[in-house]
Amino acid sequence: MNNAPSLFMRGSAAFGSEPVFSGIDLTIAAGQWTCLLGSSGVGKTTVLKLFAGLNEAISFSGDYGNSDGGPLAGQVALMAQSDLLLPWLTVSQNIALGARLRGEKPDQNRIADVIDRTGLSGKAASRPSQLSGGQRQRVALARTLMEDRPIVLLDEPFSSLDARTRAQMQELATELLYGRTVLLVTHDPAEAARLGHVIKVMTCETIDDVTPPAGQVPRPVDDEEVLRVQAGLLARLRAEP
Repeated sequence: MNNAPSLFMRGSAAFGSEPVFSGIDLTIAAGQWTCLLGSSGVGKTTVLKLFAGLNEAISFSGDYGNSDGGPLAGQVALMAQSDLLLPWLTVSQNIALGARLRGEKPDQNRIADVIDRTGLSGKAASRPSQLSGGQRQRVALARTLMEDRPIVLLDEPFSSLDARTRAQMQELATELLYGRTVLLVTHDPAEAARLGHVIKVMTCETIDDVTPPAGQVPRPVDDEEVLRVQAGLLARLRAEP
């Protein structure tokens, strides 16, 4: 997508009186995949929630936004770890959910195109209970594409899938989200080494950049440089308190 903006966040966050992180200084590159890793509890999901506007319970002191200076509302799509499909709706209806919630008439031609692009042809009338785990994640990705936003936030969306399906979904997502500003929160060093144009490790005190492997994403899982960066990330995460 052309002209996808970069993101920035500088400041501190808390839930009530409980600090989450302080002094954060984070930039998310425009039109690329940024992978954010870190131990549980350092505030990765809080970062996502702030960018997504899901900040009702979060106290934030500082500034965050995007490089074009406009509001984040209307520019962001979120794909969560759970597919969050409504079991009583069909695949088509789940994909069109955002439009329906906004009181808009779903664009049936776009729905058909997104279903085709995500390999769900023939499943439009199926219910979630009739789908495999990988198919359900494809529906969640299709719903994200249907929103057609320049900024996409991914909260461990592939972590519950088996290794083969996870690799396939990573490849599909990088293809279909090409050119968008993507922030992927993950606990998986292998995923970060494979998908990140930019890789960042977050601790309670800092966010540090890690040099990604060379090559286009998604990188081969057995590439020597990918495996080296993956091992280095794992060692670093294990060393965190």
